[in-house]
Amino acid sequence: MADTLSIYMVQSNPTLGAVRENCEAIAQSYAHGITEGADLVLTPELSVTGYPLEDLVLKPDFVRSAMKAVESLAEITGGANSPGLMVGSPWKAGEQLFNAVLLLEDGEITEIRFKHNLPNYGVFDEKRVFDQGPLPQPMPFRGFSLGVMICEDMWYPEVSASLASHQADILLVLTCSPFELEKHGERQVNARLRVAENGLPLVFCNQICGQDELVFDGASYVLGADGQTAVQLAAWEEAEQLTVWTRTSAGLICETSLHTSLQDGLAAMYQAMILGLRDYVQKNRFPGVILGLSGGIDSALSAAVAVDALGASRVHCVMMPTRFTSDESLGDAAECAELLKVAYDVVPIKPGIDAFDTMLASAFKETAPDTTEENIQSRLRGMVLMALSNKFGNMVLTTGNKSEMSVGYATLYGDMCGGYNVLKDVYKLDVFALCRWRNENMPKNAQGPNGLVMPENIITKPPTAELREGQKDEDSLPPYERLDDILRCLVDEEMAVAEILERGHDASEVARIEHLLYIAEYKRRQAPPGVKITRKNFGRDRRYPITNGFRSARS
Repeated sequence: MADTLSIYMVQSNPTLGAVRENCEAIAQSYAHGITEGADLVLTPELSVTGYPLEDLVLKPDFVRSAMKAVESLAEITGGANSPGLMVGSPWKAGEQLFNAVLLLEDGEITEIRFKHNLPNYGVFDEKRVFDQGPLPQPMPFRGFSLGVMICEDMWYPEVSASLASHQADILLVLTCSPFELEKHGERQVNARLRVAENGLPLVFCNQICGQDELVFDGASYVLGADGQTAVQLAAWEEAEQLTVWTRTSAGLICETSLHTSLQDGLAAMYQAMILGLRDYVQKNRFPGVILGLSGGIDSALSAAVAVDALGASRVHCVMMPTRFTSDESLGDAAECAELLKVAYDVVPIKPGIDAFDTMLASAFKETAPDTTEENIQSRLRGMVLMALSNKFGNMVLTTGNKSEMSVGYATLYGDMCGGYNVLKDVYKLDVFALCRWRNENMPKNAQGPNGLVMPENIITKPPTAELREGQKDEDSLPPYERLDDILRCLVDEEMAVAEILERGHDASEVARIEHLLYIAEYKRRQAPPGVKITRKNFGRDRRYPITNGFRSARS
């Protein structure tokens, strides 16, 4: 019986659906594992296909391609003294379709296990596309007994209990666990519970990537049987690490020690925005991004994230002034573009406004100017950006934050016009905080400049859309200190109005914000995707009806 086991952890960045490319990357990592002396190479959940698959996995040809790719991968394990390889893939068994982990060894598939706990909440709907697997037994491997759990299987006790009752030596968690604030701590709590319940060490192997609105932060780790962290891999970057285990009378002991510090709070939020945008642009093969740079804080932060994600050469900023655009905004936008070293153009839209005034003069006769004329300005800006996007190929980046999107303080086919939004799940107060943080910090792996990335005046001046004379955001909305707190209560916490009033908010203000939140649902349905940061983002998490007559009781 072997006394040592070397497990090579692969924290990879797959492209969803790119089965051939993903398998090539797995094969490369497998070769690294051979060099490092691994007995077993461990990859994340659904590493062959990427995750989450959504309805792509209902396409039979796709599933056949994935299964065939796994069979081909098995061939690379056929050499003398070659390590085993553990991968994840959808797997068809009879008429059932499973989220599976497969052990490849000696040139063939030797063991298969199916996911037992299928998540069906928040961003997850696996019960819709996968069948539930039975409670698993361990996989025998070179004298050891490997207790394999697939992501959600770690969050509940029955799978680990089943594995422990069948004499597993170690728990291996192949996972795709998406980022949200405070998520790493929740993972560790659940992992330690499973370790404490069963007295077994645990390896947690997560992917790192951006997939549409989700980002996966990696941060893979190893816990000893005492619940202490033996290995902590970095977040927000691909990583590979050999872990060496020794069999003792007390069970398997991890001889490897690696402790990488993890960022939280604003630093983690910023990394999530970088990764989400970078992978969305690169995996969808856009040459770069284009955005309107207004001299305001939202567009400045969006531009900074874009430069940090893609590099200044792939970011094009455009100022589109009207007669309401102040000299202050013109100067701030130009200075921001200079600090970021991006391509910067000024395209005045007054000729377009004049043309619309002429075109609509007869239809609008005997009416006073109102938000209609304001929205025309916003939509002209969207048209300019889309024209430049069509001509040169860059994707339009929208810049609205979560506070604005919550209450509909955005223009359909105007400032909502674009392909992606890094601020979609970021409240306005967090926008301010992130701008201050970025001016004082250089994010890890960022491609932008060190030091200031936007003028201080952009952060300190009162926010305004500048669509009419003297306009300020707080003419239409409560101060963001009040607005964001009300929105967090309504959106993130799903609190009743009566509960929110107990926090000291004005009843009429809360009622108005609740009403605006509900009636803006039709706008949000037409908004571009954006990075999920919080526990309850618009789109994948919070799915409310557009037609909705409910209003919460006030007491």
